[in-house]
Amino acid sequence: MVQNKSHRYSRQERFSSIGIEGQRHLSASRALLCGCGALGSVIAERLARAGVGYLRIVDRDWVELSNLQRQALFTEAHARESSPKAIAAQQELQKINSDIEIDAVVEDITFANISSLITGCDLVVDGTDNFETRFLINDYCLKFGIPWVHGGCLGASGQVMTIIPGKTACFRCLVPELPPRDALETCDSAGVLGPAVGLIACWQAAEAIKILSGNAASVSQGLIVLDSWNTDCRILGLKRNETCVACGLDQYDFLDGRIRTDATILCGKNAVQVDSPHLQGEALARVAEKLAPLGRVTLNAYFVRIQLGEFMLTVFKGGRTIVEGTTEIAEAKTLIARTLGT
Repeated sequence: MVQNKSHRYSRQERFSSIGIEGQRHLSASRALLCGCGALGSVIAERLARAGVGYLRIVDRDWVELSNLQRQALFTEAHARESSPKAIAAQQELQKINSDIEIDAVVEDITFANISSLITGCDLVVDGTDNFETRFLINDYCLKFGIPWVHGGCLGASGQVMTIIPGKTACFRCLVPELPPRDALETCDSAGVLGPAVGLIACWQAAEAIKILSGNAASVSQGLIVLDSWNTDCRILGLKRNETCVACGLDQYDFLDGRIRTDATILCGKNAVQVDSPHLQGEALARVAEKLAPLGRVTLNAYFVRIQLGEFMLTVFKGGRTIVEGTTEIAEAKTLIARTLGT
């Protein structure tokens, strides 16, 4: 434990907009980081170094070698061990700042668990890679009056948007409906530049620090758009849409579970994630026993994994299952049914 906290944050405290009082606010604040990949890992480090007192990091994924080009905190050792990103981030961040509390959660964010994940937090920061989760976060934060900071990055460009319920436009004012899957570019098709990720994530962290230090009046009121390759930065004005389904009409279709999918194609992984309700109450050791006759099984505290020909099957606690080697949802579901039943 580092004793002289004032010295640790002295340069930040000398920034007049934060000062000693702002630092006290930061130290007493609690933030939820949704996703700890490209954006999330950078945001997590910035907030930890800034002295945010409590960070809950939720991520559904594990570290792979291809992550290291753009994702902070992680190492080749994490990739070799397939460490869950939330756990790896927690371990590295505690080395950076032992004075703060870091809660690592290896889960997908769904309408069923979002309340337990956000409860007690002052702010939510978006490090996700899909629109459905963002719509869900937007619904919850609007309904319960919690500010959140959206970010997204693809290629060399990205965007940042801070949502203050009741004061600013919400995410559905920007994107009214869930875009069709085949209409979206992904990091598989467009790639992503590491420095661009850093720019977007650091701007998100700056917006978060404004709110958590008691300076919410200083947040951006528009959509920040950055293009790191063509050296362009714009702030686009956004106004609340009175007919917006979420912030205008108070309809929370994603939070209520009326709009949800049980399978998702994962960006950059050639993989499909499937919710498997029949496995929810199954212990990982029991799942491993079922799979053992089919090949070599890896079992740890977080998941069970087996290679089945060209496919890799990973089953997490709670039944969430990822099938690598396909982007066809039907094919992934068939494999799960054949190996683990329905």
